Formats: sequence, C-alpha cells, structure tokens
Amino acid sequence: MARRMSVVAVVGMATLALFASGCGSDTSGGSSGDGGSGGGAIIVRGCTPENALIPANTNEVCGGNVLDAVNAKLMHYNPDTAEPEMDIAESIETEDNQTFTVKIKPDYMFQDNTMVKAKNFVDAWNWAAYAPNGNLNGYFMEPIQGYADVQCETDDAGACTADPTSKEMSGLAVVDDTTFTIKTAEKVSNLPVRLGYTVFAPLPDVFFTDPKSPEFSKLPIGAGPFKITSNDEREMVLEEFADYSGDYKPKVDKVTFRIYNDANAAYNDTVANNLDFTDLIPPDVLVGDQWKNDLDGRNEVRETGIIQTMTPAVKDKQLTNVDLLIAFSKAIDRETITQQIFSGTRVPATGWVSPVVDGYKADACGDSCVYDAKKAKDMYDQAGGYKGTLPLTVNGDGGHKQWADAVCNGWKKDLGVSCQVVITPDFKTLRKQVNNQELTGFHRSGWQMDYPSIENFLAPLYATGASSNDGKYSNPEFDKLLAEAAAADTAKKSNELYQQAEDVLATDMAVIPQWYAATPVGWSENVDNVKVTPFSTLDLTSITKK
Repeated sequence: MARRMSVVAVVGMATLALFASGCGSDTSGGSSGDGGSGGGAIIVRGCTPENALIPANTNEVCGGNVLDAVNAKLMHYNPDTAEPEMDIAESIETEDNQTFTVKIKPDYMFQDNTMVKAKNFVDAWNWAAYAPNGNLNGYFMEPIQGYADVQCETDDAGACTADPTSKEMSGLAVVDDTTFTIKTAEKVSNLPVRLGYTVFAPLPDVFFTDPKSPEFSKLPIGAGPFKITSNDEREMVLEEFADYSGDYKPKVDKVTFRIYNDANAAYNDTVANNLDFTDLIPPDVLVGDQWKNDLDGRNEVRETGIIQTMTPAVKDKQLTNVDLLIAFSKAIDRETITQQIFSGTRVPATGWVSPVVDGYKADACGDSCVYDAKKAKDMYDQAGGYKGTLPLTVNGDGGHKQWADAVCNGWKKDLGVSCQVVITPDFKTLRKQVNNQELTGFHRSGWQMDYPSIENFLAPLYATGASSNDGKYSNPEFDKLLAEAAAADTAKKSNELYQQAEDVLATDMAVIPQWYAATPVGWSENVDNVKVTPFSTLDLTSITKK
C-alpha cells in the first residue's frame, strides 16, 4: 500500500487538453490474451442501490457502479492509474483556477438519441445543487459561484422552510451548444480532476420534463458505453449502447449486475463459474489463502483507494466525548484483525486518507490508532466509560460479521464494555438507518474515492454539512483549512493544508480509522482480461467473454 497514485495539479495552466489519453500498463491478474472480443454476456456481483439511479443522488457503490457504466462525464479516470483523461470534454481551459472554459466534443449522443450539449451539463448541475431537490450529492457543486443562492434555511428534518433566492448558480453559463463556463467562488486548483465523478454527468432534456419520474430513476439515460434495459430487485441488466460516441467501447454486449445479499453465495457461484466476477471475498475463505486455491489462476488483490472506518452515531451523546472515542480506537488490534481475518488484504489505517493518493501522510492518527490495551483502559475509565450496551452495526451483505465480532470482543476484554454486534439485512437498510439517525453506538462506514485526490477523502466526509458526513462532524478550523487548500496556487501547498486539516480530525477523532483496503476479487473461467481499477471496480470496457 505504499505506492501513491499521482494527481494532476491544475495550477497556472492555460489549458487542460494536455491530459494523457493513453492507457497505462495492465496491472490486473486477468489473462493478457485478446480472446473473447466478439461480444457475449457476463454476470457480475451487484448489490441493492440505496436510492434511485440519479447521478446527483447516488453516493454509494451499489448504484454508483451501474451509473458509471451508463454515464459518460467530462473526464474519465484511467483504469490502471486513475489519472484523469478527457472524455466528453475536448478541452478545459483556465488562466486563474477560478474561471474555466469547457468545450465538449460535438458528436456525443445520449441513449435516447439526442445530442449531449453544454446546457445538459449546466442544467444537471443546477438541478443537483438546488436545495429543495434534496440531492445527497448536491454538496459537490459548492465550489461554484452562486451555490449559496440555491440553498435554503431548513427545519430539524432537513426540509426547506423557504425557497432559495435563485434556482440557478450564477457561476454556470452556456456559451453555445458545445461551450460553457464555470466560475468558482474561490480558486479551486483541482476542479477539473473532480469532473469525472458521477454527480457531474450530463442529463438529457427528457429528465427535466419530470425529474421525479420513477421510470427515469429506474432506467436512467446517460451517454456512456452501456444502457440499462431492465432493473428489478434481483438484477440490473445493461446492454452495449450501439451509438456510444466515446473512446471507451466495451468488448461484451451485455452485463448483468445480479443482486447478492450473501457474500458466500456470490463467492460459491464464482467458484462454480455461475458468476463471472465478484469483488467480495468472504473473510473465512481469506484465511490460509483458501480463496486463491479455489480460484486458482482467476484471482487478484488490487491496491485501491478505500478506507474502512467506524462512525459514532449522531444521536448517541455518550460518543461526543473525544477521550472515550480515542480509548475505543486504541482498543482495536488492527494488526491482528487484518492478518487473521483478512489474511493481509487489509492494512491497518494510520489516518483518514488512503495511501494511493498524492498528499497522503503516514501516521496522521498518531498514537490514537496504536493498539495498547492498558492505555485504552485507563483512558476509557477516566472518560467515564460507556453506560449500557454499545451497539456496533454492520450490513449483513458485506461480509462484516467476523471483524465486527473481533472488535466487539476486544472491547469487552480490554475495556469491560458491554458490546453487541447488530447486523442489518443489507447495505440499503444500514444506509437508511444512518440517514434517518436511528442508530446508537458505532456503525460501519467507509469510503471509496470518487476521484484521485487527498481532498476527496476529507471534504465530502467531514466538512460541515457535507453530503457523506454521516457523523455530522463540524469544526470551523477544519473547514477553514479545506478552503485554503482548495485555493492554494501549488499542489505542494494544497497538500500541506489538507494534511493540516487531517490533523484536526486526529484531534477530534471524528471517526475511528480501521484499515485501508486492497480489494481481493475473483472471476470465472468464462472471462478474460479482467481489470480492477484503483476505485476497486471492475473495468467493464476491458473484460472479455471467452
């Protein structure tokens, strides 16, 4: 996990058209042959999306994996290196990192056979940001000038108590069908790097005729290489979009995301060649590398931009005590858990930022993430302990029971706390409980990077009011450092300021870091050219059917 992915720093450049467009070397464990390029259908493990399949309202992998196949964006992340490359964008130019001129390619088509125009980006981003629409990902538009004007005062339930002063952000303007401009409230040095994330996808005109249409949210229309043709509780079926205009054409005709609520069932089907790809290997078969024997010649461990954490529940007032949170953190034997349960496919986390991104700083968590049973017990007692039974809630479809049991048992032994693992039926249920603030104790959390930047591991998760800030963490000093980092005129200075912001997280123990994830995956004997991206996702444009 020591290797770092480089990040393109957009500082003082007149144009961003210099982004590399060539792919790097294939680092996957898949076959290097070209066989199977004649199409065919494959089946991959899927999970139940939390929300309707709308880019502005999908902030988890179950829906995100599907939307990334359906949508094309201005930028595309290289599947080997995560480097940003031009996709729908022909160029993104700036002289001051505050005003950006975007030119798009004139021949991109949506899957309803309408052209992708500049207005489709501007309209989509304005709709995403407009507070009454209640989009989870609207926060990503915050850097754009006029974002504050589309926000509103809210009640305790988060609903607007009055209309915003505007329905559109002043920082977005359509110049012509293939050109629009972005003006940010402050300088944002890495804005173009962000524009490959799902929320920045364009939306077709038909969407805006009825944004709440259940049909569109179930069968979304994008401009990507795959078109979703059916969607039910059992599976989501994607077929190659025949008129796809981009450079990332798939080599298979059809991809079915089959919903599995049990990691073992997905694994067993992969071993038996009934499932072509799984990105979830059950912890019990990781022990002793059993999975490598079961999937001989069809397995890989991919270094990825993922961190797993535990978040204190918002309504649990006992867990606002920082010393108590640090005591719980120090009572986690990360080294033993990652070796014995995950067989080395996880690395103990020493901070809140993945080592794969530029700007990562080792040991940001310091002594607070070092296992020491005696010190943990002393801190726990001095902090007053935890009254009652402490729940640790995890989703049942993610293979989390083993590590959760290990953490809970460790807390019982070292701290004397009454701890109970609570398992929800699936990820969707857990997310609903988190968003509705129904939980107490800790709940399982984690982050798969949206784009390759240290900023992405900090701002969306811990900035005040951020879309994925499950613990409702808020610290003005942290927010101030984020703003200064975004406006820095060099990548080095920006990273230093983001690292200072991470130091604030360490002081507050906003969430408890657990481990960085290298993703173990397996595939069937029916496929070749399996490539896993630094985002831990299957590159659907590389895989082939034998």
